Amino acid sequence: MRPRRPARLRRTGGRSNGLGVAGAAVTLAGVLVNGLAYLVPVLAARRLDPAGLSALAAALGLVAIASVPGLGLQLAVAVHHARHGSSDSRRLTRVTAIMCAGMLIAATPLLVATLDLPVEVPTLLAVSTAAVVLSSRSLGELQGSQRFLRLAAGMALLAAGRYGGVAAGLLFDAGLTGSLVAGALTAALTPPALARLARAAGHPSPARAVSRLTTAQVISGCGATLAMLVVSYADLFLARQLLPPSTSGAYAVGTVLSKGALWAPQVAAVLALPRLARGDRRSRTVALAVTGGCGLLLVVASSLAGGLAFRLAGGTDYARLGRYAPLFAAVGALYAVAFVLLNDRVAAGVRWAAAPLWVGAAGLVTVAAIVRPRTVPDLLLAALGTATVTTLGMALATRRPRPVPLSENPAQAPQPG
Repeated sequence: MRPRRPARLRRTGGRSNGLGVAGAAVTLAGVLVNGLAYLVPVLAARRLDPAGLSALAAALGLVAIASVPGLGLQLAVAVHHARHGSSDSRRLTRVTAIMCAGMLIAATPLLVATLDLPVEVPTLLAVSTAAVVLSSRSLGELQGSQRFLRLAAGMALLAAGRYGGVAAGLLFDAGLTGSLVAGALTAALTPPALARLARAAGHPSPARAVSRLTTAQVISGCGATLAMLVVSYADLFLARQLLPPSTSGAYAVGTVLSKGALWAPQVAAVLALPRLARGDRRSRTVALAVTGGCGLLLVVASSLAGGLAFRLAGGTDYARLGRYAPLFAAVGALYAVAFVLLNDRVAAGVRWAAAPLWVGAAGLVTVAAIVRPRTVPDLLLAALGTATVTTLGMALATRRPRPVPLSENPAQAPQPG
């Protein structure tokens, strides 16, 4: 008979190595996603006139906003899958996709009038938005079942579908509408490909689902995702409203550092979420340690090379703002920790999980309306104070309910891969 202790050690080592490879794969997929998202406006700046460039930027922004429910759906599906195994969430996914796409189509007169878009553009954006939301279900299943290598492949596939067609259209001088048509076509091909990838992961839906994904769970995930975006972008919107044009531009360059510190360690939250859903408190500790350590390193690096960071983000004209680089990085690092705590609360099924983030965003807007900062350091200090208080609030609010024992879960935790 094989000794039990060596067998356990081998499994542990395999899991550690598997998570390391999975983490690297998800990180590379994230880099690819951001790289393709950055490539499109770079190409547009060279292939479109200023009006077309502005219209394309607005179009991409509309898809990003309208697709937020898809991110919430992915979060809800991942948590549900980790706790209960496979269940049929196709109908709820279709309803979410139809609602997101329908809102864009219904808003066509308003979007055409206010953003000066061609009348066919909102419909093309609705197709891309529906494809993103439909794809989110498959990504959530892969994340919840801890098939992180396939998740990384799915992320790359979705990015290629979402941005690849638009980039190809720009390269072939198809213009604004032609590029968006190409983008809608490639995006529409993505959901069936991702569904096949998720089915190939070896987790077929059982004939009788133990627990069905509910609308309330999806709404909770959407609320958490929306809160993440609102609180982390609130200072950028305030800069646009309160600061002089040249100063708001400088602040926008600084927020590039904030967003880098925010999203760089997100792989830890992605890998930890399925374990958090099963009440694994050690995973929360590890995710917080990795996220906090990464944030600290970025703050230190910004302190040592702040001028270089601003020069890379915005050019030589902004290198003089290098002394503020550590503060911008600290804002992003604090929110990265807050988001790990938020995922923990969502995974635990806590009601109003994102309440501290909404309170923080409202507090920042209130303070800015009263103080009305007019310089970069004034608004930056308000943003840093909000990030600090919000993160502390999340930490105080994070009291997990009694986790569901693994023995009660119908789905056992698969090996990462």
